[in-house]
Amino acid sequence: MTSPVIQVQGIRKTYGRLVAVHDVSFDVNDGEIFGLIGPNGAGKSTTMECVEGIRTPDSGKITVLGLDPIRDVYALQERIGVQLQQAQLQKRIKVWEAVRLWASLYRKQPYVGDQLLEQLGLTDKRNAWFMTLSGGQKQRLFIALALINNPEVVFLDELTTGLDPQARRAIWDLVRGIRERGKTVFLTTHLMEEAERLCDRVAIIEYGRIIDVDTPQRLVARHCPEREVILVSDDGRAADAFARFASVTRDGSRYSIRGVGEELVADVIGSLSEHQIKVSDFRTVLPSLEDVFLKLTGHSIRD
Repeated sequence: MTSPVIQVQGIRKTYGRLVAVHDVSFDVNDGEIFGLIGPNGAGKSTTMECVEGIRTPDSGKITVLGLDPIRDVYALQERIGVQLQQAQLQKRIKVWEAVRLWASLYRKQPYVGDQLLEQLGLTDKRNAWFMTLSGGQKQRLFIALALINNPEVVFLDELTTGLDPQARRAIWDLVRGIRERGKTVFLTTHLMEEAERLCDRVAIIEYGRIIDVDTPQRLVARHCPEREVILVSDDGRAADAFARFASVTRDGSRYSIRGVGEELVADVIGSLSEHQIKVSDFRTVLPSLEDVFLKLTGHSIRD
């Protein structure tokens, strides 16, 4: 089995009396999209910046591609791509000028930047000033800049914050495309839907501590195994058909059936088929990472 691309072991980072990151440990595997998720102020960006070599942890150990982010910073910079949460460019720099500048910093030919602009749908904006770009276009440009040195690992910090749903989904497709090119992606987000849609595995962080690490599906199954089926039926036999389920509530012709495990939905459908009961509405309510966060911390991520 190959070693993880990123290994973080017991890192701690303080700012005066504030403990921003406390005893944080996790691994990121080759070729996966790994998400560090939690509310604003949880320690996500500080942790990522320590991994990137931008900040020095007070204690603990970090390796990225077998390198120490602080000691081997220049060697590592050649092999990673970084998009920062508060990234900005000069207002009147043109898109093509930005990618040419970045290409020159990594000693790449100008055509590399032009290819990335085409791949990210920015060719028609190549002569536009940075300040005239929309939020989604700016983020696509930052992705282009992060990819310009053909990195092995790409860091994306709160990439879609402030974007409208359409632009956010477009960025998600671009992130999946990065992974399909054989890259490893390490991202931070406070958007649970984003983590659920994008990430192969996630680490939940709260108050600078890692609460749990796993795939979104396994986290949901472990912490929130409850399922609910809601259906509407005017068939008088429905109540008897659902009597074998442990938790059934009825409001007129509307039934709510609760249970644990993935078998619940199949069992309800089986009962409907067995008793030949017709329904006019049928939907399932499945738990999400948002529910997992609420279960683990006692509050919503938006609180």
